[in-house]
Amino acid sequence: MSWLIVAGFVIVFVGLLVSIALHEIGHLVPAKLFGVRVTQYMVGFGPTLWSRRRGETEYGVKWIPLGGYIRMVGMLPPRPSDDPGKLRSVSTGPWQGLIENARAVASEEIRPGDENRVFFRKPWWQKVIIMTGGPAMNFVLAFVLFAVVMMGFGVRTMKPVVSSVSKCAIPAAEAAHRDCGPGDPLTPAAKAGLRPGDRIVAVGGTPVASWEAATRLIRSHGAGATTLGIERDGRSTTLDVDLIAQDMPSQTDPDKVDRNVGFLGVSPTVVVEKQGPGYVVGQMWDLTERTAAAMVNIPKKMVGVWNAAFSGEKRDPNGPIGIVGAGRIGGEIAASDIPIDSKIEVFISLLAGLNLAVGMFNLVPLLPLDGGHIAGGLWEGVKRAFARVRRRPMPGYVDVAKALPLTYVMAALLVVMGGLLIYADLVNPVRISG
Repeated sequence: MSWLIVAGFVIVFVGLLVSIALHEIGHLVPAKLFGVRVTQYMVGFGPTLWSRRRGETEYGVKWIPLGGYIRMVGMLPPRPSDDPGKLRSVSTGPWQGLIENARAVASEEIRPGDENRVFFRKPWWQKVIIMTGGPAMNFVLAFVLFAVVMMGFGVRTMKPVVSSVSKCAIPAAEAAHRDCGPGDPLTPAAKAGLRPGDRIVAVGGTPVASWEAATRLIRSHGAGATTLGIERDGRSTTLDVDLIAQDMPSQTDPDKVDRNVGFLGVSPTVVVEKQGPGYVVGQMWDLTERTAAAMVNIPKKMVGVWNAAFSGEKRDPNGPIGIVGAGRIGGEIAASDIPIDSKIEVFISLLAGLNLAVGMFNLVPLLPLDGGHIAGGLWEGVKRAFARVRRRPMPGYVDVAKALPLTYVMAALLVVMGGLLIYADLVNPVRISG
């Protein structure tokens, strides 16, 4: 069994490395199309494990497989011309020194003839396309992988057909710990005579075509009498039911509880159906919205990771995980008892979700993330459009070097976050079982 865990870890790990490599290709291709000189394309960080030069670009793999990058010449514009009316054009402050050193390093890569091949001289829209290419590649990968799962394997869908009828009403907090007792009341479904195979077609006179719609109407009705339209053995009939109030897990967030909602006492029939492209688009939109909302809560979630790592608190299964944690989940999937086709489906879904998260995270408008460069390019476009409308001289290039102090702080935070996630993934990992 241990070899299965290792195999699952390797599958997810390699899948992530391939995703990183394709992310960087998303930057590389438009950069070359727009004539930017790219000196390096690397997967990983640290010392070089292997590399080979093709033309003007060195392609390679680094020893630390925790990311990747392409190196474009002229990412930082040169220092603006000195004002002769000032006694000193360069501050002696530590941050200014770092900025000037970064400018000097960037200028050293520029060779004669590269004047129009540097990144900072490109039109703002080309900068935006180049920097958006990486996250866009992750979104495309996520869409393709989710499409493989939803259109190829199918999606578990709950039909408004009764699979089973609960005999008695047990409070939700106790349902997992005991069976029906002599003093437990019958459920509304049992009283009304619902049977397995009955299709619910209306609730309170309102037609329903899905289990979600039926459940929503039943819950919103609360306790009290209503009617159910059903189809039984090909015939339509109406049953009177007297719903009761129960505390039930939320339909939108299983971690929350809806208080005193209407309760019927039936389970739906679950089938696996292959979906079309439209369904995939809708699910991608919904997943993207959820991922964006999760990004906003990252600081709060990282506090939970800290507590899980050092205080032994239970790890949030919906919280952030690192590459080690993702690999461990892959190991659990490989070692589980589910059928092989289900394992493949879960692996693909996991990689799709990770690509979606990586794409969204890179759009955060802070350097050194792609979103910081995208924001700089968009700001340059706004400034130039404003100058064009006002018929003023075109402003210079947006000087992203001025944001380097914040970039260094952000980079340090990313390193700390990455280290914390790796440590938490080792000592208190997210588990998919138990």
